[in-house]
Amino acid sequence: MDFSDIASVSGKGTLFKIIQPTRTGVILESLDEHKKKMVATMHNKVSILSEISIYTTDAEGAVPLEDVMRKIHKEFDGDTDLDKNSSPEELKAFLKFVLPDYDEGRVYVSDIKKVVSWYDQLVKQAPEVLVEKKKEKKETKKAAKKEEAKGE
Repeated sequence: MDFSDIASVSGKGTLFKIIQPTRTGVILESLDEHKKKMVATMHNKVSILSEISIYTTDAEGAVPLEDVMRKIHKEFDGDTDLDKNSSPEELKAFLKFVLPDYDEGRVYVSDIKKVVSWYDQLVKQAPEVLVEKKKEKKETKKAAKKEEAKGE
């Protein structure tokens, strides 16, 4: 499983695994221990985690959520010591530590709460998505070598 297989549904507190698309929506299964299935239709706001980014003030303008989650995992190894009841100052300081150039004007405390909540769920129910795959590392090295060869 990877970030493109996981979705969030607005109004639902948990993350979902994408099971199968249908004619009118998509079949989802909750990642928690209950494994409840639901059909999300076009009336539900479904966001796939691989398509979510966090605004930054640098030239790129945003960082994929997947990169942020992996950086959180690398720094905190599953225990951020935060939850939805943490103070806004703690949450902002946390994101500032993980992503120093995040756009404070466009990233709200509620967004940071979602990131923390989703991270906690992923650590418990799908920790394999937080570990960078060796294959990806090899592909990145190959791409870097090709770029280096082109530059010569």
